[in-house]
Amino acid sequence: MVKHPPPIPIFEPHQDEVSCCGSSLAPPAGQHERAGYTICRFVDDFIETDSGPVPRVATRLSLYDKAGSIMVRLGARRDSYRIAPGLYCVGNPRHDSPVLATANYKLTFDTVRRELAGRDVWILVLDTRGINVWCASAHKTFGTDELIRMIGTSGLEKVVSHRQLVVPQLGASGVNAPALRKACGFEVVWGPLRASELPRFLAASCRADPAMRKLSFKMAERLVLAPVELTMALKPSLFILAAMFFVSGLGPEFFSLKQAWARWQFFASAFLSGLFAGTIIVPALLPWLPFRSFYLKGIVVALPVAVAIVFGGGTGFSTETIAQMLICLSVSSYAAMNFTGATPFASPSGVEKEMRRAIPLQAGMVLGALALLLVQPFLR
Repeated sequence: MVKHPPPIPIFEPHQDEVSCCGSSLAPPAGQHERAGYTICRFVDDFIETDSGPVPRVATRLSLYDKAGSIMVRLGARRDSYRIAPGLYCVGNPRHDSPVLATANYKLTFDTVRRELAGRDVWILVLDTRGINVWCASAHKTFGTDELIRMIGTSGLEKVVSHRQLVVPQLGASGVNAPALRKACGFEVVWGPLRASELPRFLAASCRADPAMRKLSFKMAERLVLAPVELTMALKPSLFILAAMFFVSGLGPEFFSLKQAWARWQFFASAFLSGLFAGTIIVPALLPWLPFRSFYLKGIVVALPVAVAIVFGGGTGFSTETIAQMLICLSVSSYAAMNFTGATPFASPSGVEKEMRRAIPLQAGMVLGALALLLVQPFLR
């Protein structure tokens, strides 16, 4: 007679059992928890594939996700707002489900997964150093080499039976489709310009219609960039305004606090008016402003403000009013020029060409304003 070992007892904690801290015990560790690693909040579960477990992500953004998006829109954590590159999925994708490529900039990733609600799709996230697809394609971090690397490291060829990869159209400048097919056998299917068009694109068997290829740049799309520009300008503006206060108080008696406060108010208002004109008014009126160069658009928008400064106080042209005018024009021109890399209006070579022309002019206006600020107290 064979003796069987006694059964291994299974520990079942009593429902009233509490921890030493007084609270109920947490659930046991999950099978995917590993020492030194954290499962992101947007990961709901994992699905098993021939290449190993793949995280399934939620398509509904949490309050944490939305708060992070707002902070990034305001310029906070922009350099670190990223996720780990690799293969993800939504729904319950199969071997024949489509594969979408995107960047590991979390704002981009969140936008993509939100639009895939109710779909069964694989998402291949490239290591773009936390940069969006459009900008990363210009830096080649969203490009052929990175696609080849991620296809290999993720084991994508074991996960899907087809060899098609949907690549966003804005990443086209960094991707060589024939080279990708030759290197790993995956064929590029160019996706739509916007993530919001992904449901219609997928429903049409990954075929894009002409509307999906057309890029718009509406007022809301332009103004969404303004908070970032204003936030990024906040710190240097504080230093500039402090320097202007010091310069405003210089005079024959070396420094006068009363004079500094009286003069600084006018120069600070000119600076802030120029900043508002360049970061808010220029993008709002962009299609209707004359000239192709952004720095000239900034000057055009600030010109009425500068004229109002000169004649609004009834003093006409003077060293102080001219200095204020130059401050307003130069700040607006510089702030407007920052939008050249964030619009479909300019190419990288066009941006470089514009900067070579604009910066000497802007520097000249700033130096002229500074000279007038220093000279004016000695002319009384």
